[in-house]
Amino acid sequence: MLATAGPLPSGPQWAYEVKWDGFRAVYAAGRFHGRSGRQLTGPRMPELAEVLDGELVAFDAHGRPSFQALQQGVPPVYVAFDVIRLDLAYDERRAVLDGLGLATVSPSFEDGQAVVAAARELGLEGVVAKRRSSRYQPGMRSPDWVKWKFVRTGEFVIGGWRPGAHPLGALLIGTPLPDGTLRYRGRVGGGLTVRVERALLPVLRELSREASPFTGPAEAGAWVEPLLVVEVRYSEITPDGRLRFPVFLRLRPDKLPGDCVGEDCG
Repeated sequence: MLATAGPLPSGPQWAYEVKWDGFRAVYAAGRFHGRSGRQLTGPRMPELAEVLDGELVAFDAHGRPSFQALQQGVPPVYVAFDVIRLDLAYDERRAVLDGLGLATVSPSFEDGQAVVAAARELGLEGVVAKRRSSRYQPGMRSPDWVKWKFVRTGEFVIGGWRPGAHPLGALLIGTPLPDGTLRYRGRVGGGLTVRVERALLPVLRELSREASPFTGPAEAGAWVEPLLVVEVRYSEITPDGRLRFPVFLRLRPDKLPGDCVGEDCG
């Protein structure tokens, strides 16, 4: 079940959790699986009859969730936040989850503004509101879960690249359309450090293709198969759908191109 991006709702019908910065993972039969279905490496967990939804999270030296630490091989912790039982409402599922005696469970709160304040102070990514009466809908993006972030970020698909002052000057990114092409969202040059360039440029060259994967006009560049997902920070979206002041944050190997619909992906 996936959250919809939007303003944080309020009222007694909502519960609130922090938004974790890691790999989304389902735990079942002793194994972790990402959204793409790929098996993930995680910590040792007890054998459970329940199927869990949660996040594999690594923590930095200050004890904060850090996706960068996860990519650098810091051993992750599994933070469970739901039990996948389709016949139970959120509050009932939380009661089951809390009764499992797991080492790490994402806490649930009633005061949304207090959670926002605490998450901001701790440097966390954001907050997720969950409707207490809602059922679990596997694979569905539902308005019963609403995510709110401190900064605007989204996941987009690389469709090409172009050189600049360095060999990798900018990424050309878009969002997938039903016919398999991309809607052009602009170029991203900020955040492309030398380290990112060394890791990413060889992969882009291997994915080279002759035709543009974008529908409609896009800036000229070297085209690639639209297979890589990146997370981008930006200030706003222009009326023609372009990102204003985009900055590359990281690759998202845990996500598939078809999952990505801009700021609502995640």
